[in-house]
Amino acid sequence: MTIKIAIDCMGGDFGVKVTVPAAIHFVKSHPDTQVILVGKSDEIKKRLNRYPHDATRVSVIHAEETISMDEGPAQALRTKKNSSMRIAIDLMKEGAANACVSAGNTGALMAISRFVLKMLPGIERPAIASFLPTHKGQVCMLDLGANVDCSAEHLYQFAVMGSCLVASSGGPDFPSVGLLNVGAEDIKGNEVVKEASELLKHSSLNFKGNVEGTDIYKGTTDVIVCDGFVGNIALKTSEGLAQMLGKYLKEEFHRNTFTKILGLVASPVISQFKKRVDHRRYNGASLLGLRGIVVKSHGAADLYSMGFAMQRAYEEVKHSMLDAITDNIQVPEQKEL
Repeated sequence: MTIKIAIDCMGGDFGVKVTVPAAIHFVKSHPDTQVILVGKSDEIKKRLNRYPHDATRVSVIHAEETISMDEGPAQALRTKKNSSMRIAIDLMKEGAANACVSAGNTGALMAISRFVLKMLPGIERPAIASFLPTHKGQVCMLDLGANVDCSAEHLYQFAVMGSCLVASSGGPDFPSVGLLNVGAEDIKGNEVVKEASELLKHSSLNFKGNVEGTDIYKGTTDVIVCDGFVGNIALKTSEGLAQMLGKYLKEEFHRNTFTKILGLVASPVISQFKKRVDHRRYNGASLLGLRGIVVKSHGAADLYSMGFAMQRAYEEVKHSMLDAITDNIQVPEQKEL
């Protein structure tokens, strides 16, 4: 099977400077893949001509419009029907592509994907989900930015989708679920979180109760659920912390001649440390709940991290992730309170 990935080349902070070379590199390392580069064809082809590539596996589709990072989702949906993001998603709906990758405006991506692809039965909103490293392996966390305001029912649906994603990704068949809160006690949190906790307690999910921010990287549960406002802040705070630690470590080893020598001796350890905390390796979050595979890359993604977003889309198609989630997405019946 040839996996075809439509890429919104105009999205993100760097546009074609990153998306085009990342796509070429990805195709070269994945012989069963084709990429469809969507955006302003003159810019794409100009960048494309800089790299040797197989023209039979790389195609370009022109899109006259682009969606800015600060553009309102409703405006983008209503007025940008010829945008690179919209056309890339349309290609998937039409069957010309198996997945879509975009580093563009998150709100617009959510709105357009939901409008074009529609939702799976029983799910009201898509949620951005991604895997993060933990002491025990990894944790699936959602929502990471698609929905800044959520109801308790939405959080419950996110838990269902996250559990399905983990179970169909080689994780445990009955994943544990935690609800991100300001404390583990039942009395903590706002009314929405408290209500969501009650829904989860009386469901058939493997709900372990409230978890705190420190539990994210401990691997306390297999799934962590929160609204997009909290999730996005938690994610980007983690990215900033990792960058700061790397910078501090570099500064300490460059403090004087002696520390520089120590740095050379410890360079293998330092390199491994940087690799473990490098947030770019976890770039690429899935928009769950849609009738299609859509992967959101970080807006500031470089060539290296963009490749991981494409890899995420590739893996989801290759392992029939959408079918697995669709088959198991039925919302479990809630027990009587």
